[in-house]
Amino acid sequence: MVAIKAPEDAYTAEPFVPDRGGLPALRRAAAECHGCPLHRDATQTVFGAGSKDARVMLVGEQPGDQEDRQGKPFVGPAGRLLDRALEEAGIDPSEAYVTNAVKHFKFTQAEPRKRRIHKAPNLREMTACGPWLAAELAVVEPELIVVLGATAGKALLGSSFRVTQVRGTVLEEEIHGRPERLVPTVHPSSVLRADDREAAYRGLLSDLKVAAQALS
Repeated sequence: MVAIKAPEDAYTAEPFVPDRGGLPALRRAAAECHGCPLHRDATQTVFGAGSKDARVMLVGEQPGDQEDRQGKPFVGPAGRLLDRALEEAGIDPSEAYVTNAVKHFKFTQAEPRKRRIHKAPNLREMTACGPWLAAELAVVEPELIVVLGATAGKALLGSSFRVTQVRGTVLEEEIHGRPERLVPTVHPSSVLRADDREAAYRGLLSDLKVAAQALS
């Protein structure tokens, strides 16, 4: 008897991505995605949020604990810090589309009632989730992508990406078959973890001002 492989063993979301229907259809389909094993432990899929007409798309790493519980991206402390920085930089958060390279929360947990500790997704998991990000880009067609952190950068630009080398610059690259402009910066959660939080925040704000200038 031949064992039948589960969909997650293929490590690709491709079979779950609908051909049409825009963001609502993508969001509904993503809720049922079993394209990699991460769906098993996560509470739910956390898909992108925002308008299909957004001029800027912000791409982070993956949902955190609060995002996993609420089903929305960037609703935890890092999201609040990001909104503050966007407003200060001159970008209206309500007019941005926010999403993550990986749509399920990856974590470790010592015991069932203990705190869930964020664990970075690996390249295979990022690649598996790539079709969702490609579909979001095709629908939204943003003028600019703000890349939040190393994992998002690797998901979009390849494993050689280093955020420290290119942060605060405007890049022009082909992403999922489309020419895109991108401004990389750090993930806002790294600002919260920084020893000198104020300096880290100023760095994030400076990068976002470059993004705002690119949109003007």
